[in-house]
Amino acid sequence: MDGRFAGKVALVTGGTSGIGLATALAFAMEGAQVVIAGRTQTRGEAALAQIKEAGGEAIYLQADVSDSAQVQALIATTIETYGRLDCAFNNASSGGKDGPVALIEEADWDKTMNGVLKSVWLCLKYEIGEMLKTGGGAIVNNSSVDGLHSFPFGPAYSTAKHGVVGLTKSAAVQYAAHGIRINAVCPGWVETPPVQRWIENMPEMQDTIIAQEPIGRIGQPEEIADAVLWLCSPGASFMIGTAIPVDGGYLA
Repeated sequence: MDGRFAGKVALVTGGTSGIGLATALAFAMEGAQVVIAGRTQTRGEAALAQIKEAGGEAIYLQADVSDSAQVQALIATTIETYGRLDCAFNNASSGGKDGPVALIEEADWDKTMNGVLKSVWLCLKYEIGEMLKTGGGAIVNNSSVDGLHSFPFGPAYSTAKHGVVGLTKSAAVQYAAHGIRINAVCPGWVETPPVQRWIENMPEMQDTIIAQEPIGRIGQPEEIADAVLWLCSPGASFMIGTAIPVDGGYLA
């Protein structure tokens, strides 16, 4: 399949639904061989079927990216299967119960730090190691608008997402001279399964969410995917250590 990423290998964590699936599908439609990582086998198989039905080349690997051994196995299997790693979208995120700072349980705090921030560090650690062997690559980390401003309803989540931005910038500066470009996207409100469930349970929230978006609507996963692919493409060759809001004007 021809496209910007023909002959390239792209890894997408949390690639079984929402923004991750949209990005995996976009990579595949642009010619990449795609590795989808996720925790749920049934979702992974469904995502894989969708990509293959569209004519793309992909594999699904089950992995919890907050676990070092599973991340190492994920990267090792990627290399065993396709021989290299050119692009990665570190999108997977999980966490514990959030709330007022004084009421968050330590176990929940740790779960959020591990699922949102440590997971990105682990992926970077082993992705970079492989990219160094082949002369470089491009990595995009998924932060959030809540990694760029205060989010009082979820301070643990916001803290971890701020950490993703800081990690992105630091890693980007360290490896820019080695041909590895590292950036982040910071989505606003996007129509993903968690947001859809929230609106289904609290329909009144839809108007509140849309009121926060100057564009007048909720974003689509494909719109975030477009930004990720651009950051991984030669068109973004001078982009190093950026954290780009893709948010319909939310932060503005």
